[in-house]
Amino acid sequence: MRLILIRHGQTASNVAGSLDTAVPGPPLTELGERQASMLPAVLVGESIDAIVASTQQRAQLTAAPLADALGLEVMIRDGIREIDAGSLEMRSDRRSVERYLSTCFEWANGRLDSRMPAAESGHEVFARFDAVVEEASAHSFDTVAFFSHGAIIRAWAGWVGRNIDGDFVAVRPVSNTGVVILDGSVIDGWTVDSWTGAPVGGASLTDAAADGPAADVAPA
Repeated sequence: MRLILIRHGQTASNVAGSLDTAVPGPPLTELGERQASMLPAVLVGESIDAIVASTQQRAQLTAAPLADALGLEVMIRDGIREIDAGSLEMRSDRRSVERYLSTCFEWANGRLDSRMPAAESGHEVFARFDAVVEEASAHSFDTVAFFSHGAIIRAWAGWVGRNIDGDFVAVRPVSNTGVVILDGSVIDGWTVDSWTGAPVGGASLTDAAADGPAADVAPA
């Protein structure tokens, strides 16, 4: 199975640099809408059988142009929502952002017992994401597009990708509408085929200063 993991388009919380992980969360900005509109053209070479989006509206709004282009219904699943920031929710200070990201990268390196402050452990986060992947596998889809979120895409891909690890994802951001593609199966495991950290629509859709904490790299 081929998994195409797509981060949502830009939101106002991204612009503010806030750890905004609640459901339903904010809608897309005007730039975010333009970023989303480019995805059908960029993914035209992929034979996508199903589209899944998280329970956060920014993921669903980003999925809509591709779903319309392909005539597919968007399946909404809570398991691929963003990693809960817990007591760090809506903070934008450097210390809070670094604690959030460092926990995500610990999980990608296998330290799943670590827990986000007053929120989820790595075991819990990966279990809910895995459940959605397993559901897609049970339907025998060949290629599935997941519209998800920056931190959980990086952490989960780092954990399951046989050819990458947490150190890899820590220095490779996934900006708004960045795309990470994995090939493999639930039984045999996963290999990262490509990692496009920048917005897929090109430089005119890039706003690296306002793509949110989930796109930050680990501190030097």
